[in-house]
Amino acid sequence: MIQTVILQKLEALPESLQAKVFHYIDFLSREHHKNKEMNLDDLRKPWIDLPDKEAEKQYGYGSMAGKIIMADDFDEPLEELSEYM
Repeated sequence: MIQTVILQKLEALPESLQAKVFHYIDFLSREHHKNKEMNLDDLRKPWIDLPDKEAEKQYGYGSMAGKIIMADDFDEPLEELSEYM
């Protein structure tokens, strides 16, 4: 049933488009055979490689020591707000 409909639609197309349909069918056929040959083990592999826990860098207390510097007058009131105090 579907083959006759496909053939009717294919015959209605110009020859340049029929060539494109032929190439697309060839592509689908190759993909189908490629997927058939895949093992189940290949399908069970994760899509992305996650880093090992050991490879992750662990940050702890004091790891940023010396990287942040505060101004000496940090706790002093701001001059802009002196008229409100």
